[in-house]
Amino acid sequence: MTDMNASRIAVTTPMAAQGTTPGWTGELRATLLLAGPLALANLLQMATYAVDVIFIARLGPEELAASGLATSLFGLVLWAMTALIGAVAPLMAEALGSGKPSLRPVRRSVRMGLWLAVTSGAIGMGLCLLLDPISRVTGQQPAIIDFANSYNVVVVFSMIPMLLAAVLRNFVSALGRPIFATAVTGAGIGVNAFANWVFIFGNLGAPALGLPGAAMATIITALFTLAAYIIAIRMDARLHRYHIFGRLWSPDWARFIQIVRIGTPIALTVTAEAGIFGAAAFMMGRIGAAELAGHIVALQLAALAFQVPFGVGQAVTIRVGYFYGARNKVGIKQAGWVSLGLSAVFMSLTASAMVLFPLPLMHIFIDPTAPENAVTVLFALQYLLLAAIFQLADGLQAVAAGALRGLQDTRVPMWMAIFSYWVPGIGMAIGLGFFTPWAGVGVWIGLATGLFFAAILLTWRWMRRDTLGLTAPAPVMAVMPPAQSAV
Repeated sequence: MTDMNASRIAVTTPMAAQGTTPGWTGELRATLLLAGPLALANLLQMATYAVDVIFIARLGPEELAASGLATSLFGLVLWAMTALIGAVAPLMAEALGSGKPSLRPVRRSVRMGLWLAVTSGAIGMGLCLLLDPISRVTGQQPAIIDFANSYNVVVVFSMIPMLLAAVLRNFVSALGRPIFATAVTGAGIGVNAFANWVFIFGNLGAPALGLPGAAMATIITALFTLAAYIIAIRMDARLHRYHIFGRLWSPDWARFIQIVRIGTPIALTVTAEAGIFGAAAFMMGRIGAAELAGHIVALQLAALAFQVPFGVGQAVTIRVGYFYGARNKVGIKQAGWVSLGLSAVFMSLTASAMVLFPLPLMHIFIDPTAPENAVTVLFALQYLLLAAIFQLADGLQAVAAGALRGLQDTRVPMWMAIFSYWVPGIGMAIGLGFFTPWAGVGVWIGLATGLFFAAILLTWRWMRRDTLGLTAPAPVMAVMPPAQSAV
């Protein structure tokens, strides 16, 4: 297959390459075809996390609180590193949408993305091992710190395979195979549940490891996911023709630097957002164990709802990237606004569900009728009402950021996010959480404030994209000396 034919693998790439647009209805259909499987994969990933919560909750409230504490740091670092390597998505989309030969640029982007996954994963493991001093400085309870450390020192080994799998997920999605992400993640749920059952409680002759057993299950699931992506890519004719696993040892430093340059602001943006939720967990732990447990339940439900606009944000990065590569401003406009509209509609529905049916939703993670969960449920109900209030803002800021990433605009959005989350957001969370009687409710008001600021600023920048010159692609960066151009 020629490079030109390869550039048309993604189902919507030909329109971008030819400079035409699908129209609003066509764009809606194309976005749904891409975002649907990605959003479903995200929901299935949350189901994987929910499996962990369900099994760990059977160990006791202290173990549940400790896992939430450890996961708050591990998840923060993992999200940041995943965002860093996620810069391969707009680079691949631009190459596919340009109508020029795309085999080599896509292959180089994936190869250097895999390199970066290993490098950033090793750094991330080191950062996660700072959990113990961070927990002590923030005043966590000694028993919870001990449980959290026992979980953390094991789960860190899942980071590198998770990041490698994330690069491959970006590849299959950009090449029009997002359903692979759905299938792989869905299969991982069963693997994770089985491994939790075996290693937490000591079934089938395995030792009963308790909380570290849940971390062991996460490692096994991460390795399974990575292997499944590799097999799927090797077996699919369209994907295999890119030979992304060929010459993995061959560096392309210019492409590596380009990914880092685009991805670092994305990682810092994600860190700024995820960081306030991680900080909120530590603040809740300082307020009380019951508040922390209620916070974990409410946050899990909010995060579950967020996976759909998160998937739409991933899709709009690719859709906008296609048209960005084609120099098609009309296509860029349609792709962005369709995705923003989809997010607004969905998050309005989830907000309504949180207000009208909070107890049935809690059944996903805990039994709200159990006497031992009464205090946790009481706090979770308060926090869930505030989660409903910020649903729309959370979805809009995620999709607006994704649309801007499709334009490879990441630096200014980073500063907008950092300001939003850490000045009005965390400032109000600290002020209301520790200097007023509102305590945990005050912390959640701060979270909502940060999200609203981010949604307003990022949407404003998207609306001003043409005036700011964001839709005019920069000159293509040379990725390899001419003598090595065949690599």
